[in-house]
Amino acid sequence: MRLSIEPELRELQEGAARFSDQVLVPAAGGFEQNEEVPSGIYEQLGERGLMAVNVDAAFGGSSAGVLAYSLAMTEIARGCASTAVTMAVTNMVGEVVAHFGSDVQRRLVNPALAGGGLGAFALSEVGAGSDPGGMRTTAVRDGDEWVINGTKQWISHGDTARFIVLWARTGGNGPRGLSCFLLDGETPGLSVSGHEDKMGLRASHTVGLVLEGVRVADDRLLGGEGGGFPIAMMALDGGRIGIASQALGIGLRATSCARDYMRGRQDVREQQGMLWDLADSVTQLEAARLLTLRAASLKQEGRPHSQEASMAKVYATEAAWKAAVRAVDLTADAPNAVRAVAERCLRDARVTRIYEGTSEVQRIVISRSVLR
Repeated sequence: MRLSIEPELRELQEGAARFSDQVLVPAAGGFEQNEEVPSGIYEQLGERGLMAVNVDAAFGGSSAGVLAYSLAMTEIARGCASTAVTMAVTNMVGEVVAHFGSDVQRRLVNPALAGGGLGAFALSEVGAGSDPGGMRTTAVRDGDEWVINGTKQWISHGDTARFIVLWARTGGNGPRGLSCFLLDGETPGLSVSGHEDKMGLRASHTVGLVLEGVRVADDRLLGGEGGGFPIAMMALDGGRIGIASQALGIGLRATSCARDYMRGRQDVREQQGMLWDLADSVTQLEAARLLTLRAASLKQEGRPHSQEASMAKVYATEAAWKAAVRAVDLTADAPNAVRAVAERCLRDARVTRIYEGTSEVQRIVISRSVLR
């Protein structure tokens, strides 16, 4: 299916697709084996305008919009999901700074991210993953500085990030006591507690962070004291569009792997169950694509999109998982190289149902919105 997309968006999508096909598809297996995406990859994405897609050009971004971001994310994830998650988080951090930062903060951060520097999003903690209101990391004012102590968990590329947006409790209990801070990745007192040994996205580092007496100047506060929760919710709504797009790319890669193998089988038309599995994957992924682009379109127009982002995220990630499971089944007797791609897609797809809000959280968001 070829959707009706404006020429400039189509050009960006096709550029991302070429990079994916020429660079990422051949290298993704090696990235996973080495558990590392070379930093030069992100610099190349930056050269193509893909690390700050929805950030104003005045601050180093591409000014291409949310639809362009979604389309590009799908293509990059189709080549390498580990590369795509880093691209997704960096774009999300760039948007946070662009929307809530001062001009000084924007001019400091956004050009660096647009050029391939990485941004990390430090919200989750043990015991405060799906519920940020349970956060225990604290920031206490000391003159014109804040002193931050605590831990963060499951932070994508927190060990290599140039900038980190980080949430801490500055007031009482609950969401209203949270504030958001902008940190340099090499801030004294900030350290990495360890790397997660993950099922999928193994080329993308996921780490814990420890903050021990970290001092942050008052001018690194984003959105004002106590204004952190709305920033997090805005970022997560947009982030869910990104992860839906990522999941779609993973599902498309898994399905194309199965399709190409089936085309080479002489008996494929006699295998009715295989044909039905392929049909279900293609149909569900096309539905996921439309849900995702609808949410992206609403966000781009400045319209409410929380429910639609959650619908896209839960449907796309579940569809990608099912497509990957079918691909593994359909390529069970294929050569090792073919099976390896399907299996990597299966491993990578699993976490998309968890981060940026689990599938269960998305169903809560959707149902509350409907009842409201």
